[in-house]
Amino acid sequence: MVVGEDARKHLTYCLNVHPGEDWDANLQAIRKYALEVRSQVAPGQPFGLGLRLSAAAAVTLSNPARLAELQQVLKEHDLYVFTINGFPYGAFHDTVVKQNVYAPDWRTAERLTYTTMLADILASLLPEGVSGSISTVPGSYRDWIQDASDRDAIATNLARCAEHLASVEQRTGRHIALALEPEPDCLFDTTEQTLEFFNRNLSEHPAMRTLAFDWRVYIGVCFDTCHLSVVFDDPAESLGALLSGGITIPKVQISAALRAPTGAATAARLADFADGTYLHQMRTRRADGKLSRYADLTPEAMRAVATEDSGEVRVHVHVPLYFEASGPLRSTASDLSDAFFAILAESSIPHLEIETYTFNVLPPELASMPIQESIAREYAWVLDRVGREVWGSGIV
Repeated sequence: MVVGEDARKHLTYCLNVHPGEDWDANLQAIRKYALEVRSQVAPGQPFGLGLRLSAAAAVTLSNPARLAELQQVLKEHDLYVFTINGFPYGAFHDTVVKQNVYAPDWRTAERLTYTTMLADILASLLPEGVSGSISTVPGSYRDWIQDASDRDAIATNLARCAEHLASVEQRTGRHIALALEPEPDCLFDTTEQTLEFFNRNLSEHPAMRTLAFDWRVYIGVCFDTCHLSVVFDDPAESLGALLSGGITIPKVQISAALRAPTGAATAARLADFADGTYLHQMRTRRADGKLSRYADLTPEAMRAVATEDSGEVRVHVHVPLYFEASGPLRSTASDLSDAFFAILAESSIPHLEIETYTFNVLPPELASMPIQESIAREYAWVLDRVGREVWGSGIV
C-alpha cells in the first residue's frame, strides 16, 4: 500500500505478529491473515507485505522452487514485498524468547550470513522501482559487549554486509538498505547513543573507511517509535535529530508502548503484562527527572513502580495504536504528534510499518477482537494521521 505517490511511502504491517517459525507457516499466515487485512484496508489495490523470516524460513525460501511459489502467490493476489524483519533469527512465538531475540548478534558470522541471505531473497521479490529494507538487531544486547573487540567485530560485519548490499544493487538493480533498530538495553537505545554509534563508532572504523562507496546508503536505522518512547525520547525530536545527523532511515515502525503514573495501582496492572515469552524493558522517571531502568517486568521492577510517587513508568509492550487507556494505563501513541508526522511526510523515508507483535500475549481487554480487525484498525489510525486527503492511498 502506497501512502504518497510523490514520496513513494509504502505502508505495511509486520507479519511477526503471526506465529510462524518455518516458511510453510509464514505462507499460511499470508493466505489466512494478510489477505483478510488487505480486504478490509485496501480492497482491489496492490498490498505490501512486511515479511518476518527466521533463519530456517530463509533457508527454505532460498530454494528456487519455493521462491517461485511465493512469487506466484504474490502475482495471483496482487501483493508485493518491500521489507523484511530480520531481527529475530530463531523462534519468536510460543517459546522463551527474552534476550535470545538478539542472538546471534552482529559480532557473529551467523548474523551476517543470515542477513545477506535475506537480502538475496528480497532482491528477487522487489517490484521494479521499489527500494527494500531489512530491519535488524542494533549491534548486540548491551550486557554482552565486553571489550573493544566486540565493537570491532560488529563494525567489521556491518561493513561486509554493506559490501554485499552494494553488490546486490550492482547485480540486480535493486537497492536494499539494512536498518539497525535501537531498542532499550541494547548497544544503542537513545537518540544520543544512536548518533554516537553511527557518526563515531562506525564512521571512524577502518572497515568502513576503506569501503569504496558511501556505506550510509546501505546501513541506517529502523526507527521504532515504541522503543524511543520507552527511553523517554520524543519521537519528533528524535526523528529530526537523526535526519539532521545524516542518518539514513529506511523504515519507521509506527508502534506504541505502555505508559502510566507510578504507584501501587499501576504496579498491580502491569503484572498482567509479565509473560514468559518476551522482554519487557522498563524505565521510570521520577518527578525530579531521574531515570531508572529495569531489564524486564521483574518483582524488583514492580516494587519500584509501586513505591515511587509522582513519577512515570514506560514499558516495552507493543500495544495496538488505537488503544488509549485502561485504568491507570495509557499509551505512548500520544507521543506521535502532528510534528512527528509532518517530519515524516517531508522526509525521504520510504517505508512505514505497523508493528504490534505482542498482540497474542496481551491481556484479553487489549486483544479481545480478531487479530485481522485489530490490524485494520491500526491501519485506519495511521492513515488518519498521515493524511488520507493529502497523500491518498494510491497504488504501485
